[in-house]
Amino acid sequence: MRARSIQIPDMVTISASKVSSPPPWALMQRQLFSLMEEFARLYVVKYAEGGGATLLAEDFDDLYEQWYNYGLFYSLGGADDMLDIHLQQWNATNRISSQSFNHRPIHNDHSKKFTPSQHNEFWGMNHPMEWHHLGEGLMSWYDMGVADPTISENVRRSRRFAAMYIGEDPEADLWDPKHRIIKSPFQSSQGPLLEADVNWANTMLLAGRTLGGEANYYGVRASLYPIVKNLEARWFENPKRREQIIDLFNKLVLQRDTPNTLAATALVTDAYLYTGDDKYKKWVLDYTEAWIDRTAKNGGITPDNVDHDGVIGGGREGVWWGGQYGWNHYQGYNIMFHGINTAVECCQMLTGDFSYLELLRSQLKLIVDNARIEDDGQLITPVRYGPEGWIMTPPVGRHENDGIPMRGVMQGPSPMRAQEMMHLYHASMDKTDYEFITSMRDQDTRRDWNEISGNRGEKNSGDTEFARFQYYDGKNPDWPMKILSSEYADVLAGYEEIKNDDRTSYDIITTNKIPQNSVRTKGLTQVTMGTVQATYNGGLLRAAVRYYDADQGRPGLPRDVAALVDELKPDRVGVQLVNTSHHESRRVLVQSGAFGEHDFTTIRYREVGKDGETVSSVNGKFFAVELPPSTSIRIDAGVNRFVNQPSYAFPWHGDAIPVPFQ
Repeated sequence: MRARSIQIPDMVTISASKVSSPPPWALMQRQLFSLMEEFARLYVVKYAEGGGATLLAEDFDDLYEQWYNYGLFYSLGGADDMLDIHLQQWNATNRISSQSFNHRPIHNDHSKKFTPSQHNEFWGMNHPMEWHHLGEGLMSWYDMGVADPTISENVRRSRRFAAMYIGEDPEADLWDPKHRIIKSPFQSSQGPLLEADVNWANTMLLAGRTLGGEANYYGVRASLYPIVKNLEARWFENPKRREQIIDLFNKLVLQRDTPNTLAATALVTDAYLYTGDDKYKKWVLDYTEAWIDRTAKNGGITPDNVDHDGVIGGGREGVWWGGQYGWNHYQGYNIMFHGINTAVECCQMLTGDFSYLELLRSQLKLIVDNARIEDDGQLITPVRYGPEGWIMTPPVGRHENDGIPMRGVMQGPSPMRAQEMMHLYHASMDKTDYEFITSMRDQDTRRDWNEISGNRGEKNSGDTEFARFQYYDGKNPDWPMKILSSEYADVLAGYEEIKNDDRTSYDIITTNKIPQNSVRTKGLTQVTMGTVQATYNGGLLRAAVRYYDADQGRPGLPRDVAALVDELKPDRVGVQLVNTSHHESRRVLVQSGAFGEHDFTTIRYREVGKDGETVSSVNGKFFAVELPPSTSIRIDAGVNRFVNQPSYAFPWHGDAIPVPFQ
């Protein structure tokens, strides 16, 4: 429910007075907004039906991913119709994916089949899913609360989704409060997956090689070690062996909990951000603390499998690794850490207690403690754990028998990943975590941390977090312009591709190929909000500051306004605001934190014609900035971090979000 021309009594308001030409980064930022708006509109017209139904046949999470960040783009300052498109596409994806009927019974020449997978607007038992992929798909959901928390049906959905995990939905039946576990790594709105068929088990185990050896696609996603140390190829051809292995798979892989599921804390926190109901907060803390306790019991290593009695390595002779997407998977801690990272951030935000971050910190230290230094000084981290201990290299790229290449496999020794350590430092702003990152930099002789390279798409890949850290460490002053220009080039290439795509809808359906979504919010989020990108596999928005358009009564930067967070410190943040319009004034509300979890103390800024800085006391979540035409302002804002209960509420909502139909 969008308001207009916001006026908040007693809000501190300051006015920019410096008239000057806008800096290049500001002009590039506004050009990027405009280009992505054009791309988004054309993308939907070309690759979806009139009601929003995609032309693509893909898994449920991948369908959500096609347009997942349009709501976030709107919240950053994209045009009003970006949110309209987001809502249209999300609802259309649910409609065509319903398990109640097969919306697309006829398939074309491609091998990818459309599988109806949705039940109660979540993943149903036709295709239960784990949190590596649940998290990807739900990124499109989380940003709805960021974009507009007043939509009644979305508030009801948030409660229903959370109910599945906190034990209030008997149909889902996912939560065991006694043992504090989710009952299976694979979950649905119709219950946990506790028994597999032969195809599912073989897909997860990918037998025919020594454990952790060569594999295709995602590699060995789970193991039966040590009960079965070397599972033979084609084990399923012997009926007796097939029954034995499926029974073991059910008991050792499906009927247990994994730390990957810690990402569910974001889904329950989402309900808290809408409602403020303390039961959601209590569950998030309880589930996270359960894994903290298990880590302590396991000698400081987070185990990757806990049986239905809460026993670490139960039925596996106490072996703590080998579970679904656990330490032995070819990406090892990569996937597990998505859940850990998400959970500790949610707990810190809900409580203001920084000690929850120790779970993530301890596992990063564990990785480094088991790393090695090569002759050129490069630190190489382990990527897996198996019978022989820590393993420094991923599996080779092809299965020795079938020759099928592994998709997305890291090739060669792996240096330290950016994502987790950058998230940890952004959350803590602690000197110890800063020094951890700089020590990794000192031992990273093969990468240029100032460079923006690799895959810069929306997922947590590429080196953008390294370059962002360097900027705030005073070593990469051109980073804002570099990341915005790089994203502009990527979006432009995508725009040209779809503009020149003259295929008919039938051609698109037949080939099942469309260009990648080129609405890029990673760089915009980093530059404007002073933050790490949200963990792509299910994390909530992170932000040092957030903006609202006071004249239009909506989230995001006003039209023509550009923003840059140019300094991040434990107790303050530096913000530049630029009005690139030479004839229109704009009003911006600046909020501390993504969900008002911080407070501003005082703000310092310079006024034209006055000596020295002007200091104003805020002592609250928000302040307003008036930007006459062609003006800019630089604000040094003091901050008390994590002192408020977080909420999706906008500054003008007051004590409660005004939801029309509760």
